[in-house]
Amino acid sequence: MTQTFISLTVIAAIAAVVPLIARLIPKQFVPETVLLIAAGALLGPHMFGIIRSSSESIIVLSDLGCAFLFLLAGYEISPRSLTSKDGRRGLITWGFTLVLGIAVAFILPQIASGSQGKIATGLLLTTTALGTLMPILKDNGLLGTRVGDLILAYGTWGELATVIAVAILLSTRQAWATAVILLAMLLLCIWIAVVGGRAIQTGNRIYRFIEERAESNSQTMFRITMLILILLVAFSSIFDIDIVLGAFAAGFILRFLTKQENESLMTKLEGTAYGFFIPLFFIVSGSGINLKAVIRNPGLLIIFIVALVVVRAVPIIVSLSIEKDPDKRLTWHNRLSVAFYSTTALPLIVAITGIATNHKIISTDTASVLVAAGAVTVFLMPLIGQITYKVVDAEPIKAISEIAHSPNDIRTIMHEHLIKERERAAMYREIAKKRIIRRLDAIEDPQERDEMRKLIKKQTQENAAFLESQRLEGYTIRLKHRAEFRHLYHKYHDGDVPDMRDYFFGEDDAQDESLSPHVA
Repeated sequence: MTQTFISLTVIAAIAAVVPLIARLIPKQFVPETVLLIAAGALLGPHMFGIIRSSSESIIVLSDLGCAFLFLLAGYEISPRSLTSKDGRRGLITWGFTLVLGIAVAFILPQIASGSQGKIATGLLLTTTALGTLMPILKDNGLLGTRVGDLILAYGTWGELATVIAVAILLSTRQAWATAVILLAMLLLCIWIAVVGGRAIQTGNRIYRFIEERAESNSQTMFRITMLILILLVAFSSIFDIDIVLGAFAAGFILRFLTKQENESLMTKLEGTAYGFFIPLFFIVSGSGINLKAVIRNPGLLIIFIVALVVVRAVPIIVSLSIEKDPDKRLTWHNRLSVAFYSTTALPLIVAITGIATNHKIISTDTASVLVAAGAVTVFLMPLIGQITYKVVDAEPIKAISEIAHSPNDIRTIMHEHLIKERERAAMYREIAKKRIIRRLDAIEDPQERDEMRKLIKKQTQENAAFLESQRLEGYTIRLKHRAEFRHLYHKYHDGDVPDMRDYFFGEDDAQDESLSPHVA
């Protein structure tokens, strides 16, 4: 027990110091997640041995950190987005990546052995670390943007579909037994959502009591959220399903039960999660990396990362490129951004390699290399994704070809392409402006239309001023805008609030599609 508390003290110290270290790095281009993983690898049992991550208590806390990570990820995802056009395309693309991943597995026999090994390798290449990406997307100001929504659409299936596939394809049970368990879990989730939703709609005494005591010492809303999370995680653990699935489901249920954003509850959840449990999860995940094994086999690490790009990123780029609607088709650099962000992988690599090593189809050294590769993607893929998001080029492939042919003229070539992109951006701004005006003109009530126009103009100005002064807090202002939009809409209408992006774009959306939301 003493050693466990020493390890926890070291973990808490790392979690407290890492933000300061990240702040000292120029331009803060290394995510805190990467530093947490690296610290865990250095201080874990395979190196200095200060952190004893094999302690059962620490393993439980780490699992809770993973659960919190995916609870918050599930909460951010609208179930409607899974069945939307983007969501369906994300699922189809994932299915293609699974087939491609298994095909690539035959080319990489050094990763795993046997038919089950090929399936495990294929699944490793299809995953997206959506839970890991959520804080990165939030810090980079991508949540609520078109690029961010597409990352969620592709990334959700890269996480959710992979978890379900792992439960079915790598389970020691028969497929029908796993299907029955998954169905039972779905029915449990529906029951919780229906009972909770009915209590909220009728406003019965129990719900009123919960709401009244939510901010007291009882913290009733927070405790019930924890109950739902731990109940579904326990269900997953009892039936030997990855806890990610239970945590994801808890996030979906929480979103359904809190259709109006509960900022107080989310502040408490994020404080608990990001303040302790999630950093602990990343540190413990890092402690499982055997750096000596990685150093002995750097080639496999590079090959696996390249395979991830081929299997996961390339199909997403192709999927985004076949969009027929020119208004919805992303520019090349934004397609690359979505693809690279969606190729970030880690938590499920840890889970799948753990299952594979238990089945003795992947060696422990190979598993360490693959987990290390996953950790590298947490740093590398968001970095490339953010660079491609910010660096705008009208014709990137042509620019690269011209630079390769005449490297001495790189400055002239880049300048010419920058001018082209500015011209294209101006054209898209005009298209966006006309689109906004059409949507405003479609509002029949003149007073509502006038107020909506003023609201759009005010929020556009707020966005512009805010992004210039403090970009990293964009998520907070978006919540404010959603509340304002919802209030104005309910002033004139009943029922569900439409997507606010049907009325106007934020500045980040302008960057996504080279659009500007300025209204005359």
